[in-house]
Amino acid sequence: MIEEVKKLVAKLLEKDKSGHGMDHTSRVLQISLKFAEKENANKYIVALIAILHDVDDYKLFGEESAKNLTNAKKIMTKVNLNRRDQNKICESLRCIGYSKRLKGIVPKTIEGKIVSDADMCDALGSIGILRVHQFGLQINRPFFVKSKFPIEDKSYNYHMEKTVSTINFIFEVLLKYKNLMYTTAAKEEAKERHKIMISFLYQFFYEENVPEWTKYLDKYQNENNEE
Repeated sequence: MIEEVKKLVAKLLEKDKSGHGMDHTSRVLQISLKFAEKENANKYIVALIAILHDVDDYKLFGEESAKNLTNAKKIMTKVNLNRRDQNKICESLRCIGYSKRLKGIVPKTIEGKIVSDADMCDALGSIGILRVHQFGLQINRPFFVKSKFPIEDKSYNYHMEKTVSTINFIFEVLLKYKNLMYTTAAKEEAKERHKIMISFLYQFFYEENVPEWTKYLDKYQNENNEE
């Protein structure tokens, strides 16, 4: 059944160029199963949540699809998944995503928490940098604007607006992910991926010759008690 679901999701996401395609889904699945092993979670449910976690993403399919989980329900019905498991999976799918976190919507089951962690981990590290740049290109967002420093606003409304640059988005959103992990396994993984993003930023600011941004990053590190 998992392979059937994979095929249907791959078909649905085949044209995606925003960093939310099947390659992302496959990585989230792989990371999720690794975390599930360490956390003694139900791997079958974890796998299905992971594979379906982006099929109703509001950025790809709109708010109505996100609200009703239109595609996820259609796929689960098509493969004859039992109603009990469908309900479990839908409960978690409604709670995964940074924008939902800002509204206080969080997964309640260990399976949902694992996929949430895995999804955020794939937004960090070298892959995370590539994905955020890819998404920025899709929405015509500049990669770096020297004159515009990040804004410390954690509100849902600000998050839903178009961020000034991809570099700002890294500061305003992605660097926060390290402290939003639920599971012990994810906290360890996110810490290492976070370091890669910090190293990239230091190198990028050096090559751009913008010492004021290096100072900003130093300040960010000190204020967040990072190594």
